[in-house]
Amino acid sequence: MTITLTQPYEDLTFMTPLSEERAERLVKFLAEGLHGTVLDVGCGWGELLLRVVAAAPDARGIGIDIDEASLEHGRHVAVTRGLADRLDLVCGDGKVQAPERADAVVCIGASQIWGPPVEDNRPVDYTAALAAIRTMVPRGARVIYGEGIWSRPPTAEAVAPLAGRVDEFVPLADLVDLAVAQGFMPVAVHEAGLDEWDEFESGFSARYATWLAEHGTEHPDAAEVRAQSARQRTGYFSGYRGIMGMAYLALLAV
Repeated sequence: MTITLTQPYEDLTFMTPLSEERAERLVKFLAEGLHGTVLDVGCGWGELLLRVVAAAPDARGIGIDIDEASLEHGRHVAVTRGLADRLDLVCGDGKVQAPERADAVVCIGASQIWGPPVEDNRPVDYTAALAAIRTMVPRGARVIYGEGIWSRPPTAEAVAPLAGRVDEFVPLADLVDLAVAQGFMPVAVHEAGLDEWDEFESGFSARYATWLAEHGTEHPDAAEVRAQSARQRTGYFSGYRGIMGMAYLALLAV
């Protein structure tokens, strides 16, 4: 039997460790003076993109993701907020589906679009992602680039539930240097705090509790759901909590 868990958007506002306060700052940065198209590559259900479009009345949003269920939820939200006529959510490969030019870009946790497949367990190719984004935008364009980093030197326990390698991510300072090398200058550099991570991991894991509460512990699939929950919980709390970070770079193309 296929185990059907609730979608992440049922328990999360953003598919990334991101507080309302930090999101507001990112939206303000992107929306300031924005006229034209804002592209969100790997947008999920597009919550941040929706907020940018709402804050920039002359802008149009394009979001691209491979998860049709998330995109359909985003389309529904766009209708309820009166933004559907200025938003396109496209299911597909961001590397192929993205327009050649955009006036602003959001890319959070989606560098793999331009790098090796996730299943290859290779280091994040920040350079390929940043270089691709730079070709899309004119000088002066605003970009939010968010990606995983090492907040502290990785341990064996931290890398085990991830790609299993200490070179999967780079420290924050190295990421900023990579962005500069690819034609950007940082306006602001943020890193998600532990409270943001705890809220994100809790929201992502809540679907296991919901499933067990709905189906009961005697259900034939209950043991597998418990095992999935335990792996997620152990990987975070006994593994990468406080070691794997999430950086948010507010960048200007130069």
